[in-house]
Formats: sequence, structure tokens, C-alpha cells
Amino acid sequence: MYAARAAAHHVGTYTPRDNDVSANFKQLKFSIEARKFDVALRLYDEGALRKELRARAAQLPGGLDGAIRAALQRDDAPEAERGLMVFVVALARDLALEADRQLADVAAPADVRAAAGRKFLEAIWRYYNLVDFAVTQRNAQAATTVRLAFDEAEGYVKAATPAPDRLREPLRRIVHALTGVIEASSQSARRNSS
Repeated sequence: MYAARAAAHHVGTYTPRDNDVSANFKQLKFSIEARKFDVALRLYDEGALRKELRARAAQLPGGLDGAIRAALQRDDAPEAERGLMVFVVALARDLALEADRQLADVAAPADVRAAAGRKFLEAIWRYYNLVDFAVTQRNAQAATTVRLAFDEAEGYVKAATPAPDRLREPLRRIVHALTGVIEASSQSARRNSS
């Protein structure tokens, strides 16, 4: 009985496969935790995460790339981690926005939209899971909102009869919560730099 429960997916225990950005994030995080800032700076400068950050710069808080790089140069772990968290949260938020947009297309059959919803949820969780602890430390209410909305959304796409139309509301809650985290973290960074 317990083995069946342990094998079941539960938020917090399931970790999707890494892509280049999430793998680079983990490398950066481990280097920062080990206080190997020279290694972290090299991994940041040469890695997939910074490349993606630069490609999405228009949708991110201004100066995020420079702030992360400067924090790594001055061995400022909390500020580097804050900047990385903001970027990863923005990735998850943008995926939730795109999922909501695609799920709104009622011309697509429900099973196709449910399959797309599952893929989006996996991608959202790939990123959010990397920063859940950091988000919880800064805004426990937002972290709880994201986890609960994610669980609800997952139920809609994994049900015997998937309900992709119902998936949109939890996705919107995820977007709202993550947008709040980005805004609060960006304001906090501005206050700290003044």
C-alpha cells in the first residue's frame, strides 16, 4: 500500500528531466552554495541559462542579467540566487501564460488540449521546482498558491475524462502568484541597491 502511494506523482517528489537551462541552473546553484564564485561566473557567462535570459530580456525586469553577473563577481550569494530565482520564476510564468493561450483555442479537440496541458505542466514544474524553496522563503503564500494550483491543474489533465477547459483557471492563479513574486523581488532588489 505504501509503495503504491510513494510511486504516485505528488508535487514535491516528482522531478522532470532537465533541459539545458535547468541543468545550467543546477550547476550555478551548486557552485554558489560551494562558494565557488569564479566557477559560477564562468558557468553563467557560458551557459544556456544566460543565453535564454538574454533572449527573453524584454519580458524580464530591467538589468537582471547585469545584476546576476555583478552579484557573482562580488561573491554575493543571496543576490545572485535572487536574480536566478526571478529568471526561473519568469520562465514558469511565461509557460503558464502560453498554456492558457493555447488552451483557449476551443477549435482543438479536448484530448489534444489536455495532452498539451500535460506537457506545459511538466515544463512549468521543471522550472518552478528549481526555485520552490527560494520562493517559499520570500513569499510562502505565493508558493502555496502555485503548488495548490498546480495540483488542481494536474488533476484536470490526468482525470479519466480530461477537462482542459477547467485547467485555465489554475494556470491563471499560477501566473498571478508568479508575477507577484517577480515584482516583489525586483522591488526588493531596487531598495537594496539604493
